[in-house]
Order: sequence, then structure tokens, then C-alpha cells
Amino acid sequence: MPNCDPIHKVSVVSRGLALGYTWSLPQEDRKLYSEAKFQDDIAQLLAGFVAEKIVFGQVTTGAQNDLKRATKMARDMVMVYGMSEKLGPVVLGEKEELIFLGREIHEERNYSEEIAAEIDKEVSTIITQAQKVATEILRKKRKILDKIADKLVHEETIEGPEFDKLFA
Repeated sequence: MPNCDPIHKVSVVSRGLALGYTWSLPQEDRKLYSEAKFQDDIAQLLAGFVAEKIVFGQVTTGAQNDLKRATKMARDMVMVYGMSEKLGPVVLGEKEELIFLGREIHEERNYSEEIAAEIDKEVSTIITQAQKVATEILRKKRKILDKIADKLVHEETIEGPEFDKLFA
């Protein structure tokens, strides 16, 4: 994906609760994020979920964290960053936080049930579009997907430069 950070490492080695991971690292510090970056990042997060569907015809619980992160990112696009054509450049839901604890204590819902339904539709649209993008790319690049999977089965981890070579 053109707006995603480069892949640093991919692994199927279980660490903590993660059964495997894809680790991307930014090339420089970033303060601002574009809508296109969020869209590409969401598509990248959905790639494992989509790959399971393509290869096995079904999904497992393995993509749970990626789905959670993708959904939060899409919801933030709509509710925090004003990146929704339908709802416009507004912030929906104010959060009060205990800064010294880094914990959210409550969210003020400053919108109606109708707007809540629109938020859900917009989030769903963003996720669905990203899933379509991920599906299209993985179908086009199926041979590379199979190479990556085979390499991971045998070596368990692929470092960034090795990963990039698989696309050459």
C-alpha cells in the first residue's frame, strides 16, 4: 500500500496474546496523518483476515486485534478527524481523560441516535472499502502471498529486506 509504513518484520512466532504479527516502522516521525494513510493502514490491517478467506474459505479468531485496530481507526476518522463526507468536519463525542493516568473516564455523547446510526454506517463503509482493496490486491498478488506463507511456515520470521525481495 503506497501510504503504509514499510514492513520491518513479519512473524508467525507466538508472543504473548499474539499468534503472529506484522511490524511496520515509519521512516520518519509523523505528526499529521492523511485520510489516504488511514485508508491504506486499514486495508493492511484487514489483509490477514482477507488472506484467510481467500486461502481457506473461512476466517479464524487470529485477526481479532487487527479488526479491533481497524475499526477504531475508522471510527476515529469519522468521529475525531472529520473524515466523513456525510457527517462533515465535526468532532462527535467528547472524551474527558485523566491525563496523569492516561485513562479515559467518560465520553460525552453529544449526538443523536440518528447520528449514531450514521457513524456506524460510515465506519462500516470505510471498513468494507478497505476490505475490497485488500481482497483485490491479495487476489492479484496470490503467488507472492503463497511465497510469503511458505517462507513463514519454514522460517517463522521474515525481516523487512527479505520481505521486500519477495516482491521483486
